[in-house]
Formats: sequence, structure tokens, C-alpha cells
Amino acid sequence: MNLSFENIRKTYLTLHGRVDALKGLDLEIADGEFFVLLGPSGCGKSTTLNLVAGLERPSKGVIRFGNQIMADADRNVMIPPRNRNVSMVFQSYALYPHMNVFDNIAFPLKIARNPKDDIRREVEKTAAVLDITSLLDRKPGELSGGQRQRVSIARALVRNPSVFLLDEPLSNLDAQLRTNTRAELKKLQREMGITTLYVTHDQTEAMTLGHRIALFHQGRMIQCGTPSQLYDQPINPFVAGFMGSPPMNLLPVGIREQGNQISLLLNHRAIPLPDGKKPLLNRLSGPKALMGIRPEHIEIASPKGDFVLSGKVRVKEPLGREVIFHVDVDENRLVVVSDKQDYGVDETITLSFAMDRIHLFEPE
Repeated sequence: MNLSFENIRKTYLTLHGRVDALKGLDLEIADGEFFVLLGPSGCGKSTTLNLVAGLERPSKGVIRFGNQIMADADRNVMIPPRNRNVSMVFQSYALYPHMNVFDNIAFPLKIARNPKDDIRREVEKTAAVLDITSLLDRKPGELSGGQRQRVSIARALVRNPSVFLLDEPLSNLDAQLRTNTRAELKKLQREMGITTLYVTHDQTEAMTLGHRIALFHQGRMIQCGTPSQLYDQPINPFVAGFMGSPPMNLLPVGIREQGNQISLLLNHRAIPLPDGKKPLLNRLSGPKALMGIRPEHIEIASPKGDFVLSGKVRVKEPLGREVIFHVDVDENRLVVVSDKQDYGVDETITLSFAMDRIHLFEPE
């Protein structure tokens, strides 16, 4: 089922005045796509999910499932949740503690008055897909967090929904279990082919799960694309800083043109701008910019780079295979990811920029 949003706005009237949770969302989601809504708290991603589910009514705009209108604010059309064939999984497992796993999964089918034989067949089939067949007789209190989450997902999938909605479903799990469940969820979605909207504030989850990602900020969709597009081609400093861990380094620079040579001025040092990066100047309106470079694109102790400078290590974070260095260069703090382990705190090191990997943005 493909989904479309046309100029969707959602406004709440509170004791503190009008709050615009969504400010004109235009978006197309393809049939069978695993689509991630990403952003910080309060950016509008969960509101978008609730609008798809029918739990909220848009203040303006149209939502379609395929060619069918689900909500149209101007025409006062609002299809109720029970008629949308949508299943939703929340951050909390929301399982009935007095029911066993079988009855928790079967609950939506019993409410729909499906025949008992059909219910048993669908529950057992879904449980087998999620590898929880051995748990069907247990109560939720006897399960681990990961097992409860799989039961919650099974209850949502047993209805064979057209659209599958997940609102930060892994945030209550520990790191290892979150990684394992994430892999299972991606495999499950690929096999079932259900159009899936997944809400998270964790960019690692978004990058590993989504076919495409929509990054939200303050009620607006800032950028939409594949994980590699958002990581390698951020359109502004917010996207550049949000995508990636550690985030991109952003340094204020000036622009200087001398004949055919264009240089970036960083702390009064002139950095020649490669010819391949000159088109980036078209997005700038003045002689100042923010230069972005990812931590993994800065080399340590490599004087062969396009631009070399030195700085003092202030913080060292060993990660096993790699180390994150926080380096003071003049008045700037740079974050560098390297496999070189031998440098310590307060040691002066040489840094080399990969100038073919820089980004230029309007100053904030």
C-alpha cells in the first residue's frame, strides 16, 4: 500500500497558545517500503504516525492510502482507525498481563470475530515467523524484554495489515538485544513486504533499517532520501550534525577569490578549494560559510594531505578497533575517528583534511 501526504498540517490549541506540530508535509511512500521518520523529540514524527493510524485528525491537507482518501481536512473526511487496516507497535509493549502469549496475539482476531480455527492458524503462523512458538503458553511476566517486543509485533502483524506502524519499539531494550531485534525486524519486513513507517530519534536505527529516511525538525521535513544520501549529501548544518556518530565537524570559514584560485580561510589559514568542490559555492549567499568534514575524513600524522594543521588532544575515547580523539586546533574543537591508538591526552598531533570530502553550508 503506497501512502501520500499532501500539505499536511497539524495544529494544537494549548493553554500556552497555538502549537504547530506539522507545518506542511508533502511526502510519498512506496508500496512495501521500509520508511523511517527520524528526528529529535517534538519534531512531528510521532504526530505523523498518529495521523496515518487515524488517531489524530489533520488540521489541513489530504492523506491517501493508494487512491483512497483517509483524511481530508477541507472536506471533513476522516476514516476511523478500525477501517484503515493499520497495525501499530508502541514503545511500551502494551500486553495484557492476565493473558498468555497466544491470547495476546489472537486478541485483534477475536475482536473481529474470526472463526476459531482461522485464529489458531494465523497465530501459529505469525508466532513461527517471529520464533516465539515455544512461548505461546507463557504470560508476559515470564518473558524477557525482547520476547515481549516480539509478541507485541506478532499481535500487530497477525491481522495482515496494509500498513505497519512502529513508534520507537526498540528503545526499552538493552544495546545487544536492540541490535539483534533490529536485524530480525528488517528481515521480517523484507519477507512480508508490508509498507512500514518506523519512528525513531536514533540515527543508527534509521540508517540500518530504512530504505529511505525523512529527517524532521520543528514540525518540518528537512530532507528525505536514502541513508547514504542523508549521510553523504546533507543539505544543511542540521542534517550534517544529526546524521553520523560522532557528528560532522562544522567550522566557520571565509571565502577568498584570487583570480581562478578560490580558498577557504580557517583561522587565517588559506585552504585551496578543489575544483570539484567549487559548485558548493553556489549555495552560499556571502563570503562566509560553515565547512563540514566528517571525523573519519581527517587523518592523523599524514602530512601528505591537501591541508595539514596541528592540534592538541584533549579527550581520547577508545572504542577497541577505533579511537575517537577530541583535538583543539586554535579555537576550534575537532573530532577525529582513527585506528591509530598511540596518541595520548595533551599530545600534539598533525591532522590532514581530505578536501574532496568537505561540505559547505550557509552560516547558521
